Amino acid sequence: MAALRPSGCRLKLLTDRLRKWQRLERRNIYKKKWASSQPRVPSTRLALHSMDMSYSLQLGELWPSTRLALLCQQKYAALLNGFGDVSKTIREMEGRRARDFVYEGRGDRPASDPSCPARPPVISGDMAPEMEHPIAVSPNLKCFTFPRGDITRFKPARPDSLRLLEYYLMDAASLLPVLILDVQPGHTVLDLCAAPGGKSLALLQTECCRHLTVNDISSSRLSRLRKILHSYVPKNIYTEDRLRITSFDGRYWGEVERNTFDRVLVDVPCTTDRHSVLEEDNNIFSRLRLRERQRLPLLQTQLLVSGILATKPGGSIVYSTCSLSQLQNEYVVERAVQVAKTEHNVELRLVDLTAVQTLYSDTFNFYGRCRVGELVLPHLTANFGPMYFCKLHRVH
Repeated sequence: MAALRPSGCRLKLLTDRLRKWQRLERRNIYKKKWASSQPRVPSTRLALHSMDMSYSLQLGELWPSTRLALLCQQKYAALLNGFGDVSKTIREMEGRRARDFVYEGRGDRPASDPSCPARPPVISGDMAPEMEHPIAVSPNLKCFTFPRGDITRFKPARPDSLRLLEYYLMDAASLLPVLILDVQPGHTVLDLCAAPGGKSLALLQTECCRHLTVNDISSSRLSRLRKILHSYVPKNIYTEDRLRITSFDGRYWGEVERNTFDRVLVDVPCTTDRHSVLEEDNNIFSRLRLRERQRLPLLQTQLLVSGILATKPGGSIVYSTCSLSQLQNEYVVERAVQVAKTEHNVELRLVDLTAVQTLYSDTFNFYGRCRVGELVLPHLTANFGPMYFCKLHRVH
């Protein structure tokens, strides 16, 4: 028995060494390389911290409820594809108790409803808003939502008999800039920053555009826009005299096609607040994109001025973002109006959009303290937005 002890000890020693080696190998294989794989502080947390600092001052007591809604699941609407079998889709929507908020807003209460008086202008002088006639919405534009507090989700759209998708899912507040653009039959329209394409699709749905130009500087985003249009729009619309798709730096559009369009939509790149607090991918609050984020107001002003110059005298411009930031919203509009007047001798008038609040207050939660324009605040009972929009009329 004594002769067996050395071999038993050696076996145990070898077993211990083997186990230790295996532990080392596993540790080396699965060790996380924190420095190269992910930042110490996620971009979503940086975004939320930045918003807590700025929006708590801007929105005051409204920020906690808005913050909670931003962090919760977004509510969507279904923009019906008027080029497909609309009657069938409407029956299905009504069977699910969804409602066309565009039609209901147009028919329930007139813009002159005395129970909702016009909001007095916050600003004065050249930027004082002028009243506009009630919004003339195309009957072809139909967008279904579920009532306030109803969190039912729409099913993914299916192809119809024409192989076109039945509806496009979008934030219902994103349709408001298209509605106030007030496109009339025979108008030429420019969507300056069009991708990913929801607003461009809505403009086509009105069937009022004699010619629509959709532009975006990003080739990848423009590719996504093309796919959306191919899925919803018949091929006969893709004629050069009706639809043009371009990839151009929108800051210089006013120099290339000056005084050309009846209506211009300037839906600018912004901090995309909801995406920034929820998604790490392509987050503008990443430390690597600090300089890009700081330059946003300048870029937005340049794009708006370019859109103003591309508009005919007597035409209209709508500026919009999906941000709550005053620096990207009201201040950009005021600065662009000033630049257009002093540097280009272009006179503009701010259009009073109080009627929009009156017509669509059942669907959206509006913020009533904007210096210029209107702002849709996210809220748990109506979790659309954020969406800021402002309309300018070019006098000469």
